[in-house]
Amino acid sequence: MQTILTEKPSVAREIARIVKATRRETGYYTDGGYNVTWAFGHLVQPSLPDSYGIKGFHRDNLPIIPPVFQLVPRQVKTDKGYKPDSDVAAQIKIIARLFRESERIIVATDAGREGELIFRYLYEYIGCATPFDRLWISSLTDKAIREGLERIKSGSKYDNLYYAAKARSEADWLVGINATQAITIAAGRGTYSLGRVQTPTLAMVCERYWANNRFTPEPMWQVHFATPGTDADSVVKFSSVEKWKEKAPAEAVYKALEAQETVSITKIERKETVQEPPLLYDLTTLQKEANSKHGFSAEKTLAIAQKLYEAKSITYPRTGSRYIPEDVFAEVPALLRALKDNATWSKHLASASSPTRRSVDDTKITDHHALLITGMKPRNLSADEQTVYDMIVGRMLEAFAAPCIKDVTTVVATCSSVEYTLKGVVVKQVGWRDIYGEETEDTVLPEWTEGMTLPVGGCSMTEGKTKPKPLHTEATLLAAMETAGREIEDDEMRQALKACGIGTPATRAAIIETLFSREYMIRQKKSLVPTEKGLALYSVVKNMRIANVELTGDWEAALAKIERGEMRAETFREAIEIYTKQITSELLASDKLFAHKGSDCLCPKCKTGRMQFYGKVVRCDNAACGLPVFRIKAGKTLSDAQITELLTQGRTEIIKGFNSKQGKAFSAVVAFDAEFNTVFEFPEMKNKPRKPKKRK
Repeated sequence: MQTILTEKPSVAREIARIVKATRRETGYYTDGGYNVTWAFGHLVQPSLPDSYGIKGFHRDNLPIIPPVFQLVPRQVKTDKGYKPDSDVAAQIKIIARLFRESERIIVATDAGREGELIFRYLYEYIGCATPFDRLWISSLTDKAIREGLERIKSGSKYDNLYYAAKARSEADWLVGINATQAITIAAGRGTYSLGRVQTPTLAMVCERYWANNRFTPEPMWQVHFATPGTDADSVVKFSSVEKWKEKAPAEAVYKALEAQETVSITKIERKETVQEPPLLYDLTTLQKEANSKHGFSAEKTLAIAQKLYEAKSITYPRTGSRYIPEDVFAEVPALLRALKDNATWSKHLASASSPTRRSVDDTKITDHHALLITGMKPRNLSADEQTVYDMIVGRMLEAFAAPCIKDVTTVVATCSSVEYTLKGVVVKQVGWRDIYGEETEDTVLPEWTEGMTLPVGGCSMTEGKTKPKPLHTEATLLAAMETAGREIEDDEMRQALKACGIGTPATRAAIIETLFSREYMIRQKKSLVPTEKGLALYSVVKNMRIANVELTGDWEAALAKIERGEMRAETFREAIEIYTKQITSELLASDKLFAHKGSDCLCPKCKTGRMQFYGKVVRCDNAACGLPVFRIKAGKTLSDAQITELLTQGRTEIIKGFNSKQGKAFSAVVAFDAEFNTVFEFPEMKNKPRKPKKRK
């Protein structure tokens, strides 16, 4: 008898059908020489400090570095602390019996780092010695499962994957537990959560927020002139190459241009540009585009992709690669032909009739190849599921279509030593841009030659303003996580830097959701805005190792080396222990930033506690209440007197010196709402007399 372990019951059901284990028992399927059972994600996890005899948060206990990590069944939080999940314990008992009664185990958890860890932790906890093999597949179609079972691989082949997964798990425990306890001890009140990847991610959100908030727009002027186009009724517009920060020089240029009847063409450059098709989707790119185009959160996109995978409609979604190997490329024409009856996409099949090879590279495949459809026609999809499925189909058609080829003409005209420029574009081959019908309209210029003079048909001067970098969205935050904050547009360069990103395709959505659940940031439409709590935490840790994005990227690169067998896990563990000691020391020393003084201010919410004044926050000392009032509002730090006024009166007088997101100063009253959140009020606007409307 062989036992197959899957990550979810739904996958177990599909594999059981293939191996004809048709009889259902409690917690597994059986028959035909197979037992097929399942986990519910991580059934076993590293234990909390209590298991090592360390209770509560005490400075003398830090750093907590277990010599050997103990494993316990997954626990659930209750009012009285953590306790084992009874359903999890029951399933572990079933799996342990099946493992011990089997001649061999087949590991069929998700084929990736976390899937490997789910099995290995369970195997270690049970104390099992039964030999095991690995089922490694990229889709759940019947064909893929059968082929995978025919080429089962030795479990030892994935030892390095397990070592990397275990190293990641233990590093997150060491950093998360010690950093959280250290900053909470330093703060003196409340609980703050920090993490190896979570905190650098928050730092990127806060850094962008402050850069946006403190940005001062600067004016700029540009000069333009019009001249006849290809026919008598059309005109084209030249614009000055230079943009001026002062109005006076722009006006002087404008007047000089206005006085001229003609300008001379000094340069014409014609060249062919080839826009290669985009690479196939990996998970992060799918999440970024689903967010920017459809407003989906990263977590929502991952959940939909996972559902499509389990429905056999797409390949494994938690992939970090945007390439496919040669053997999969051979299947692409058949996959595309499966769309011939699809009303939306069948008309575009000709564009990819001879698939291009830009996304084909065996050397750039990680655990799994890029996202593809499987050829299985999806059924009964919701609107959002259809959207994600169509995105993957559309990207496949783009990726395997021909390049878009354009002839671009750049014309430079000169007047009084000032250069003006204009571009013309003629599309010679639409290629992949035809899939979504993107704008490919030609801008045809007259047959000008260098040395010709053009009539000035009219001139103008426009004023603009410099703009700050926008607040992060989930799309831009995912991009920043992927490259450890480096801003890179080129697809292939981004691919090269993935080893230095923070988080993994499988974990980034969960990290972002953690920042929401910790109330460190909120969504405002598509923008990610740090809360006062998040900004206060960032102000304390921003210059510490715990918030260093590039350092966290280095850890991810080290984990990738362990996975490839290029680094020993013990070496990584030693470095993480040193790092843990460093950040713990830094965070404990931050108590001066949380220094506080008592006050006679009664808490306006619970009416029993007294408000304690800290550097970044004022907080109720009643543990059951803990009302926080953060000092920093729209770039201004409120004084003790202003906070006292707010606490005692429910509102302040008008305060000057706040800054809007657009960089404009404003004055406002700070007040409590019904839930004791702070809000701005603008009483000076309420009673302003309206200007009488002009009568026509």
